Amino acid sequence: MPPAVPREQRFAVLSSLMLVLFLAALDSAIVATALPTIVGELGGLAHLSWVVTAYLLAQTIATPLYGKLGDLYGRKRVLQIATVIFLVGSALCGLARTLTQLILFRGLQATSFPLASEAGTRGSSERSSACPRSPARSSAGS
Repeated sequence: MPPAVPREQRFAVLSSLMLVLFLAALDSAIVATALPTIVGELGGLAHLSWVVTAYLLAQTIATPLYGKLGDLYGRKRVLQIATVIFLVGSALCGLARTLTQLILFRGLQATSFPLASEAGTRGSSERSSACPRSPARSSAGS
């Protein structure tokens, strides 16, 4: 059994994971609503699907890579790097002047999303296993 994790540390870890998942969810909600307007202003409404396709393609490629990188270098470090990539990608998307730039920057941004979703589910389950009476384990029936 893993050593007991202090309550303050559990709260910090869970809060951090929730913040990363919130960023990813907020990104999806905002982009889904605003994307047609953004692409229309960039003059490429006919190429709207490429923005979504680039995001999904980058996400699909990055998912197994982040799993391996997390095993090799530690999930915390990889999550921190992915968060920086996400924020840089978001800033670049906001600065995009052409549809091509938006597609490329959205693809860059998407490379960090698989880690955010994995970190939230995997990280919270790993941390909850260190605490014998955590709510996450209780609801799972363990």
